[in-house]
Amino acid sequence: MLAQQPITSLKGVGEKQAEKLQKLGLFSLQDVLFHLPSRYQDRTRLWPVLPNFLGQEIQIEGKILSQHLTQSRNASLLVKMVDTHPEGNALPVTLRFFHFHHRQAQQFKRGHKVRAFGELRQGPNGFEIVHPTYRIFPADQAPPLETTLTPTYPTTEGIGQATLLKLIKQVLALHRQYPLEEALPAALMEQLNLPPINQALQTLHQPQPDDDLTAIQAFQHPAQQRLVFEELLTHQLAMQALRQQGQQKTAPILPQSHLCNQLIASLPFELTPAQQRVWQEIQHDLNQGTPMQRLVQGDVGSGKTIVAALAAIQAAEAGYQVAIMAPTEILAEQHRNHFAEWTECVGIEMAWLNGRMKTAERRAMLEKIANGEAKIVVGTHALFQDAVNFHQLGLVIIDEQHRFGVHQRLALQNKGKQDATQGIHQLVMTATPIPRTLAMTAYGDLDLSVIDSLPPGRQPIETAVLNQDRRQEVMTHLVKQCEQGVQAYWVCPLIEESEAVHAQAAEVTAQQFIEQWPHLRVGLVHGRMKAEEKAQVMQAFHAHQLDLLVATTVIEVGVNVPNASLMIIENAERLGLAQLHQLRGRVGRGDKKSHCVLLYQAPLSEVGKRRLQIMRETTDGFKIAQEDLKIRGPGEILGTRQTGGLQFRIADLQRDQAWIEPAQTWAKTLIQTAPEVADALQTRWIGQRSEYKNA
Repeated sequence: MLAQQPITSLKGVGEKQAEKLQKLGLFSLQDVLFHLPSRYQDRTRLWPVLPNFLGQEIQIEGKILSQHLTQSRNASLLVKMVDTHPEGNALPVTLRFFHFHHRQAQQFKRGHKVRAFGELRQGPNGFEIVHPTYRIFPADQAPPLETTLTPTYPTTEGIGQATLLKLIKQVLALHRQYPLEEALPAALMEQLNLPPINQALQTLHQPQPDDDLTAIQAFQHPAQQRLVFEELLTHQLAMQALRQQGQQKTAPILPQSHLCNQLIASLPFELTPAQQRVWQEIQHDLNQGTPMQRLVQGDVGSGKTIVAALAAIQAAEAGYQVAIMAPTEILAEQHRNHFAEWTECVGIEMAWLNGRMKTAERRAMLEKIANGEAKIVVGTHALFQDAVNFHQLGLVIIDEQHRFGVHQRLALQNKGKQDATQGIHQLVMTATPIPRTLAMTAYGDLDLSVIDSLPPGRQPIETAVLNQDRRQEVMTHLVKQCEQGVQAYWVCPLIEESEAVHAQAAEVTAQQFIEQWPHLRVGLVHGRMKAEEKAQVMQAFHAHQLDLLVATTVIEVGVNVPNASLMIIENAERLGLAQLHQLRGRVGRGDKKSHCVLLYQAPLSEVGKRRLQIMRETTDGFKIAQEDLKIRGPGEILGTRQTGGLQFRIADLQRDQAWIEPAQTWAKTLIQTAPEVADALQTRWIGQRSEYKNA
C-alpha cells in the first residue's frame, strides 16, 4: 500500500515540495519510511562544559549573560551564557548565529536560562557552539529533558529536519495501520537472529526510552542490523541479477592462442606465478561461450598490462576486435606504446584513438576500425562516441574502472552487440587496490582475480617524510643524484601559484630548478597542456633526454620509466593515500634502489599525520587501501563517478563489513530459490534511484 502511494498524498506536500523531496530519492510513502536516520542526537541529559567534550555534540544549560550583534559586513548574533551544570566549572560559552531574525535576538533575556544542543568548539574567545538548537525559559521553569534519542536525517536544499520529521511522523502513523509484508524468509531471519521489518523501522525512526539507546547511537542495535543486512542483500541481489543476465547471453568462444604462446616465449622476462594464475582464469573465461566479466586487481607494477595484452591477442587471433579504454591520454598513450611493441611481435594490426586527433588521421583510424582491419584499438573515452563503429567487437578491456561510470562501461559494450542475446567479453583492470569486502560489494557482478605479487627484481622503495622547511635541501640532493645518472620526478598538487593555499606550483618549481641549476635538463607536464606536448615531454623523459620531470598528479597512473628512481611529492598532506601510493609507484621499476620523499606543510592534521605515517611504514597497496577505507570511506576510494549505485541509506561498508559475506551468500541462494524476494527488495530499497537497475 505504502509503495503505491505518491509522496503528494501526504499533508503539506504539493508539486514543488515533491520535486525537492525527489532529490532525496523520495517518490512514494515507502521511500519516506526507508529514509533512515544517518545519526542520532542525545538530548536525554545535560553535559558540563569541559575541554574533553570539544568536537562532540552535547546538550548544555546555562544562564544568559548578554547578547549583541557584530558590526561586520556579515553580521552575526553572539549570545554569552555561563554553564550551570553542577559538575562543570561555571565556564562561559558563546552561542553564535550567522542566520537570525532581530526578534530572535530579543528573546535572549539576561537572567533567563537557555538549553542548547550542538558541537562544542574552541572559538576566538573560548568555548562556543555555532547555530545550536535551543530553548529559552525562566530560571525557575526548566522544561523536562527528552526521554529518548532524536533522529537526524539526510536533507537537501529547501528540506530541513523539521519538515522531514513531520512527514516521517505522518508515514509512521500510516505504517502502523498498513504494515509491510515480511520480505525475508523465516529461515534466514532465524539463522541471522534478525527482528521483523515493521518493528525495526518503528524502532529506528522513534527509539523508545527502554530501547538500548547506546547501541542505537553506535548503529549496533538489532533493528539497525536488520536494515543494514537487508540493504546489503538488496545490493548483492542487484549485482547477482546483472551477472545472471550476462551469463544468459552468448559470447564468442575464443580458443587458446598460438600467438600468445609465441609472445610469452619472446618476452625478456618470465610471467610471475600470480600472472600465470590470472592468465589461466582469463583463458578459461574466454573459452566458455558466455561473456567474461572479470576484474583484475594488481598493485602498482604487478604486471597487469601484459596479461591484458595476452587476452587481446587471443581475441584478435580468433578474428575479433578488442577495445582498450583508459581514463587519461597519458595512460592511453602508455598502453599504445606497450601494445604496439607486443602486437608488432605477433603481426597484429593496431589502431589508436583520442579526442584531440586531427580530422584526417581520425577519419583514417575510424575506417580501419569499421572495416575490421584494426584488430586492437586503444583509446580514451573517445572510443564510445557515436562515430566509432566496430566491425566485430569481441572483447572490451577497461583500465582504472573506477574512473568511469557504469553507463560509460555499458555504452562501450553495446557497440559490439548485434541483438539482446549477444554479450561481449569484458576485462576490467585497476591498480587501485580495493579491500576484498569493498570489491565484493562494488563489483559483485564481476569475478575477481588478484595479481598479488610483484615481478622478481623490483626494488623496494624507501620513503622519507620531511617538513617543507627542508625543501631547498631536498632540491640540492636531487640535483646531485641526477648528476650521477638518476632520473627524478617532482610532483606538485597545483599548476599555478595560488595565495589561497600553501602549495608550490609546478610551473614555479620547474623555473626554480632551471634558474638555480642551468645544466639540469628539466621537463614540465600538467593537465592543461595539449596531448601532443605532454607526449613529447614524456617521450623525452623516457629516452633520458631529461633528468627531472616536474609534474602535477597527471603522472599518477600509467607512467613507466624504469630509470627513474627518485620521487619527491610536495604538499603530500593534500593528497589521499591511494594517490600517494600510485605516485610513489612511478619509481622502483628498474634495477636501481629507489626513494620517495613526502614533503609536508606544517601543522599537520591528525588525518594528515596518519596518512604519511602509513606511507612510511608500508609499500603494500592492499594494506594502504584498507587504511584508506578507514580514513575516507568507500565512496572516495571507488571514485565519485562509480558510486551512483553505492549511495547506501543505512549500510556503511567500513562499519558493517561483517554483513557483506552473509549478504552475498544469501543473495546467491535467494536468486535461485526465491526470485520474488529479490523483486520485493529492489522495489523497497532501490525504487527509482538505481544506476544499475536499467544497466
